[in-house]
Amino acid sequence: MIKFSVLDYAVIDEGQTPETALQETVKLAQAAENLGFQRFWMAEHHDVNAFASSSPELLMMHILGQTSSIRLGSGGVMIPHYSPLKVAENFRVMESLYPGRVDLGVGNTLGTPAVNKSMNEMRPRKQRYEENISDIKKYVTNTDDENHRFNEVAANPKGETNPEMWVLSTSVRTAELAARQGIGYTFGLFPHASKDKTEVGKEAARVYREHFVPSPVMEKPNVMISPFVVIAETNEQASRFAKALDLWLLGKMNFSEFERFPSVETAEKYTYTVEELKKLSANRSRMVVGDGKSVKQQLETLAETFGADELLLIPLMPGAENRQRALELISSEFNLKNRKKDNNEKGC
Repeated sequence: MIKFSVLDYAVIDEGQTPETALQETVKLAQAAENLGFQRFWMAEHHDVNAFASSSPELLMMHILGQTSSIRLGSGGVMIPHYSPLKVAENFRVMESLYPGRVDLGVGNTLGTPAVNKSMNEMRPRKQRYEENISDIKKYVTNTDDENHRFNEVAANPKGETNPEMWVLSTSVRTAELAARQGIGYTFGLFPHASKDKTEVGKEAARVYREHFVPSPVMEKPNVMISPFVVIAETNEQASRFAKALDLWLLGKMNFSEFERFPSVETAEKYTYTVEELKKLSANRSRMVVGDGKSVKQQLETLAETFGADELLLIPLMPGAENRQRALELISSEFNLKNRKKDNNEKGC
């Protein structure tokens, strides 16, 4: 049965402070746990004023202490910026404190040239993505082989359990990497609009499953699909909320056009160019929009199309109360609370 999880950006809405946004993210994670969601992941974004999620590890650690059962993860740590050993150490600490509740999601987005320069002043220019992932996996599991370059160093604290590892991707090539490394595969529908994205995602999922090799961080193949979700009580209300996401996804000035995530009112007052209107239409392929019944149907179709084990939903909507209501509606449509209760009773 398909599982449901949440990816959050610690959104700073119009008229809101970063401090309040972080508090609202904790509340959203607590709501996700109570509503039966499997995981709550934090994104990593730098130099985006409307997002407070610059350090997913710190947010994860805080939220782990404010919840009791939901898995916390990074969606994801952008490893070209960091030492594999340090990444592994951060997650070994969390896994030791909260065993069985930690997900280490990684990605390779460099960010803007200015961000990349600032994050990598002392790092080598050329880095091998799979080598970094392999090193993180070896460190985080404290396994070794004769080819491991750092076999004299361990990632402490050691423990009996390991975090799950996932890679965020939009390509078949990375699906092959994930299969070789024996880690979870998350295909992002949200990063950019593309006419052939569905076919790429289906092929990536197929290749990943066919070539998956079990590892200490993932025993069996696990495919997760991640779209933006805009859901409300009615289709009309959902369409209004989607206007704010439409405007945001234009991404003008490297997402610096707005100091805060735009409201519906700001979006409705905005004057679009012809080219921007075309982009808005294309970007709708990245979203699932509608009332509960409509969104349920769309998500079921999405899961079936890709053969997904899980859906990682991104409720990037204006207003903390609307984001929480989105999770409530999804939980109700898919009966997540009762499913979680049944699984707990069965010991799953």
